[in-house]
Amino acid sequence: MGIAPPALAGSADEAAARALYRARCGYYDLQLAPYEGLRRCAVERLGLKPGQVVLDIGCGTGMSLDLLQQAVGPAGRVVAVDQSHEMLEQARQRVEREGWQQVELVCSPVQDAVLPARADAALFHFTHDILQTPAALDHVLAQLAPGARLAVCGLKWAPPLFAAFNPLVWWHAVQSVTTLDGLDAPWAGLAQRGARLTVEPLLCGTLFLASGQLP
Repeated sequence: MGIAPPALAGSADEAAARALYRARCGYYDLQLAPYEGLRRCAVERLGLKPGQVVLDIGCGTGMSLDLLQQAVGPAGRVVAVDQSHEMLEQARQRVEREGWQQVELVCSPVQDAVLPARADAALFHFTHDILQTPAALDHVLAQLAPGARLAVCGLKWAPPLFAAFNPLVWWHAVQSVTTLDGLDAPWAGLAQRGARLTVEPLLCGTLFLASGQLP
């Protein structure tokens, strides 16, 4: 299956992103499988407790849902958001197959999604376009409780010492994002909005895990 690479300059393009993920939905889980260890670390950094409410922002096919629903337990709530109908349909099938009653799926651009007020945590797993969309960040942060925890992970440009790896970063990025803006520090928009994050560079700085909390 072929798809022309999207424009990779300027702000994230919703229509281009939907087309990109429509094309990827059949093999998305295989593409993300190598990063499963990073996903688990990100969820652990959230420090979730039974009964809490967590947002899974840009949830894709729902690969994080099992970890999240286990962490919050039957009395908790997981609200997973994605604008791709095709991706969310696979997430829905996953939820129905497992019988997770505490998981709610929302099909919408993040900035327009109906989210619970005062959620306890939010996960951004490989969601570069969302991280570069100011309206999406403003909306999510407005729904989080003071002190809510955040975990963010994904691709980034390698530092100068490891710049030889950047063509590989580019190759992976063009398959999953509509803008390369901010790829040097994808978490910067959250930090600019007051999130106190500790950033861990991984794999020669081509990946990152940022975690922390709101004031």
